[in-house]
Amino acid sequence: MIGILPQWFQIFFWSMVPWVEARYVIPLLAMKLFGWEWWQAFPLAVAGNMLPVPFILLFFKFAEKFLRNYKFWTRIMDWFFSRTRRRADSKIRKYEYLGLILFVAIPLPFTGAWTGSLIAYLFDLKFSRSLVTIFFGVIISVAITILLYSAGLLLWTSFNG
Repeated sequence: MIGILPQWFQIFFWSMVPWVEARYVIPLLAMKLFGWEWWQAFPLAVAGNMLPVPFILLFFKFAEKFLRNYKFWTRIMDWFFSRTRRRADSKIRKYEYLGLILFVAIPLPFTGAWTGSLIAYLFDLKFSRSLVTIFFGVIISVAITILLYSAGLLLWTSFNG
């Protein structure tokens, strides 16, 4: 895909991929590989990261209903849903939207907009508030990874300068 499609499209597309999302695409793909500044990639990556969110929030119930007709998908969803509930239950039940924003904002694997959308779905949180909460969580997560990447790059160049 690298070299075939325009860089802007790759940044947008890869930001939609679960567990990669904008938080890793900006520093690793846009900045390191393509040589973009963070502020150039930021709107594309955040837009790409957020594109699936309203669809997950609004339509996942239909996908779940359809997939539950198959034992294979039922087992996967039961495992993943129980794992997600276990990881998020105390935070979401206690803090609701604050817990959701913190969960999305932490730039670790299995957190982010996709898992945050699933959490909002599993805990039956309101669509509009979840959408806004996940959006701000994505922005915080992206800011954290850009700062960590930039600080690491600064330290690397100062020691190897």
